[in-house]
Amino acid sequence: MRQTNLGNHQVPVIGQGTWYMGEDPGQRRREVAALQQGIDLGLTLIDTAEMYAEGGAEEVLGEALVGRRDQVFLVSKVYPHNASRKGAIAACEGSLARLATDHIDLYLLHWRGQYPLEETVEAFERLREAGKIGRWGVSNFDTDDLRELANPACATNQVLYNPEQRGIEFDLLPWCRERQMPVMAYCPLAQAGRLLRQPVLARIAERHGVTPAQVSLAWVTREDGVIAIPKAVEPRHVQLNAAAGRLQLTGEDLRELDQAFAPPTRKQRLAMV
Repeated sequence: MRQTNLGNHQVPVIGQGTWYMGEDPGQRRREVAALQQGIDLGLTLIDTAEMYAEGGAEEVLGEALVGRRDQVFLVSKVYPHNASRKGAIAACEGSLARLATDHIDLYLLHWRGQYPLEETVEAFERLREAGKIGRWGVSNFDTDDLRELANPACATNQVLYNPEQRGIEFDLLPWCRERQMPVMAYCPLAQAGRLLRQPVLARIAERHGVTPAQVSLAWVTREDGVIAIPKAVEPRHVQLNAAAGRLQLTGEDLRELDQAFAPPTRKQRLAMV
């Protein structure tokens, strides 16, 4: 698995997401097992949020981390409506309890809300100084948002990115690269599997003897500084996600993907789901 720097830690370019985990109690055992399998395969960056199943995903992840916490780079996110000076600290305490840990490696503002950024940053810095979080960052921030934030302590920006959603390549991704700020890509396989039915992905996958999902993950992480966080519960999917971290696409592959999914030629509104 290739590695990249995030918050002064070396992390895998493909991690694990937990969106929709914790919603069905009948799936909890499978979800815990999938996360533990991923850790065993090197998918040791795991992303979650207090929003996911209203804390349920954090509880699933907390169970998966029993006896394994020191193997994982743990990321969670605070709701915007909890991102006040006092609210962010209380929210983080709640996440820590659900995750059954005493620290979160990277804590993100899930998206912008009603509270001034400086107020949220003040809370994040208090959490960092107390040892409750290692670093902090943001999610769903466009270039103007990052310019307004104007804080070199921001460790990452987590945004939607996949072959169908390339808008960040016009200005946001270059802006982050210039400042050596890694980008975390959520929904790297898009949603509902529609992206994976595209013929171009099938052709490239056949050439490499892999799956369309692996091609998409390799494309998202093709350049240093981008980390993909796909969610998987099926054991086979976890294995394939881990193997995708070793897949190198060729120049021909990239040209075909550019023809099928054109790079942006103008500023686009930041895509969010």
